[in-house]
Amino acid sequence: KKIDKVIVEHKDRLSRFMMGFLKDYFNSHDVEIEWMSEIIGTTYEQELVEDILSLMSSFSNRIYGRRSAENRKARKLAKQAAKEIKVMAK
Repeated sequence: KKIDKVIVEHKDRLSRFMMGFLKDYFNSHDVEIEWMSEIIGTTYEQELVEDILSLMSSFSNRIYGRRSAENRKARKLAKQAAKEIKVMAK
C-alpha cells in the first residue's frame, strides 16, 4: 500500500460533489482522509460559511460556463453569416 492518508486543506479542493463516494472509495482501500480544518478545528459557523461559499462558487462557474458557450455559439454564427455574405457578394 502506497498511501495511508490524504490531507486536504479545504473540502471542496478534493471534490465539490460526490464526497460520499470518495469517502467510501478511500475507505475501501484503507486510506484515511483528513481536512486541515478538522485538524486545526473549526466552529459550526465557519464550516457553514465555507459550505455556502463553495456552493456560490460552483453556481458562479456554471453561469460563466454557460455564458462562454453562448458567446462561442454567437461567434460561430457570425462567422457563418460573414461567409454567406461574402459568397453572395461574388
